[in-house]
Amino acid sequence: MTRAYPKIFCLAGLSLALGVSFCPSAFSQTYPDKPITIYCGYAPGASTDVSARAIASGAEKLLGVPVVVDNKPGGSTTVCAGIVASKKPDGYSLGVLSEGALTVSPHLQKLAYDPLKDFTYLSYYAYYLGVVVVHKDSPIKNIQEFIAHAKANPGLSYSSTGMYTRQHLALERFIECKGLTFKHIPTKGASEASNILLGKHCDFSIGSSQITFVKQGVFRLLMLVTAEKRNPLYPDTPIPKDFGCPDVPPAGLIVVGPKGMPPAISKKLGEVIRKVTEEPSFQKVLASFDLPYDYKDQAELEKKIPSDYAMFRDFLKKMGVKKSD
Repeated sequence: MTRAYPKIFCLAGLSLALGVSFCPSAFSQTYPDKPITIYCGYAPGASTDVSARAIASGAEKLLGVPVVVDNKPGGSTTVCAGIVASKKPDGYSLGVLSEGALTVSPHLQKLAYDPLKDFTYLSYYAYYLGVVVVHKDSPIKNIQEFIAHAKANPGLSYSSTGMYTRQHLALERFIECKGLTFKHIPTKGASEASNILLGKHCDFSIGSSQITFVKQGVFRLLMLVTAEKRNPLYPDTPIPKDFGCPDVPPAGLIVVGPKGMPPAISKKLGEVIRKVTEEPSFQKVLASFDLPYDYKDQAELEKKIPSDYAMFRDFLKKMGVKKSD
């Protein structure tokens, strides 16, 4: 009597012969059949964490299985990236990272992963604004006056959220382009960087969280320093390209999985994330944190990540930055 085996065992002999542990077509048809974990590179309560939990909640409804968020902060999301890279590429372990963990951090320090070889890029859904601001009491009213004042007074000081952040590197490119000279005051976070300017202990500040003080009327917005095009939320605010300077892409929020995920699974997850992030409720979450929505799919990321990686590698090398052990 011929026994009818479940479809999941199709081509088992061929799978074994090829050294793979599952049949891709059957696997994709049964996926998902257990909880999915999204590792988040930021602490609970941070804007990225809230957006990751919103993705998890929406994906749970569409996929029909629990989707949980496990926070793994540290190293500008490089800790989280290393964890995701070490997981099985079965679609049950994903990560929400800052794109800088794939394009900037690898040039600064030795990491437990290769950003171009160890991940499946799934989706890019938002980015952090990078702004140049002055105190409301500053006589500088716009970026043109800022450039003129900086040329007449070399050595103005500015605070930032740290060395080699996306905003810091973007400003360095602008400085090089316009022939300016500044004194950098790196800090350990957005609050400290803003407080230095609030106390008028520096001439200007760069970062992303400073936009909150712009809305409160405490800081004056001069330029979006990390932008490839003008932002619809601030259409009258110039970007480096308006002054003939090279643009620096903003630090994006990206969803990744381990390298080697079955194409059917990565495609399905990308479609789910797109649907979730297009919902008005999710857009409202982003807006509450001043995170502009900008969706990019897997195909776009497979071009963008290597390109940004190479751009930052070359610029950091030009700056004389050496990778630490």
